[in-house]
Amino acid sequence: MGKIAVLIPCYNEELTIEKVVKDFKKELPEADIYVYDNNSKDKTAEIAKNAGAIVRHENRQGKGNVVRTMFREVDADIYVMVDGDDTYPAEFVHQLIEPVANGECDMAIGDRLSNGTYQKEIKKSFHEFGNNIVRWSINLLFNNKLKDIMTGYRVFSRMFVKNMPVMSPNFELETEMTLFALDKRYRIKEIPIVFRERPEGSESKINTFSDGIKVLKTIVKMFKDHKPLRFFSIIFAILVILGLLVGIPVIVEYCKTGYITKMPSAILATGLITLAVIFEQCGIILQTIVKQHREDYELQLLRYKQIDENSKNSQ
Repeated sequence: MGKIAVLIPCYNEELTIEKVVKDFKKELPEADIYVYDNNSKDKTAEIAKNAGAIVRHENRQGKGNVVRTMFREVDADIYVMVDGDDTYPAEFVHQLIEPVANGECDMAIGDRLSNGTYQKEIKKSFHEFGNNIVRWSINLLFNNKLKDIMTGYRVFSRMFVKNMPVMSPNFELETEMTLFALDKRYRIKEIPIVFRERPEGSESKINTFSDGIKVLKTIVKMFKDHKPLRFFSIIFAILVILGLLVGIPVIVEYCKTGYITKMPSAILATGLITLAVIFEQCGIILQTIVKQHREDYELQLLRYKQIDENSKNSQ
């Protein structure tokens, strides 16, 4: 199976971190448990260290910043990522590790939604609504049927971790990971798990509204970056429709009278159609660039795999 690393990004989790560390040490005694403290104002780091974790620090605030540093610094063959709030039971880790260890997938996702436990435990209905919007958008964008896009319980292969550029600084990280895996054709497998509500006294760091807006912005950005032709074609279609709505009366008037009296409408219609053509050209050009980028990335993965195998053989 190789070396296993459990990655736990933390911010003010003194009430739960000891149990999380001990639970994973019990389930995976051979694994290295890393707790990355993100400027906690409580005793998270001290408690984690006393529980047996390897404690490190990330000063840039935000879960995305923490995970970026984890991916860069920690060396392993299989990576388990889990939150430090004790909402994800450690006993499911074996089911998540198995398909990655067997080479069936590059990212195993702990699916909280299929068995209904997330809906029972989460008291904020807007959270569930936001999850549904994100899931629907991504599945539509990539023609997929994933059930849980934003879960924080995941297992990754070494190839995925060392070749994913983490760009999101905050809680839109999980959405970015899923989008990246779909776009780069990494294999994903969902494993149903039980979700637990935070214990009393422990507070969620997620702001339903602001973090929801960030996630939606991430989806729009990823849509533009990964499917530019489709993205700009939508803008093209909207502008063409507006241009026709404004311009058809002008054309009808000209056909009847041979004159154009609605000059502002004629200029606006011409401008809208011109903009539409420009946006469509942008989409075509960017789609060619994205295609080339995907080909380059595939070659990069082949080179990485060869270098990694040579490194292991030389040890």
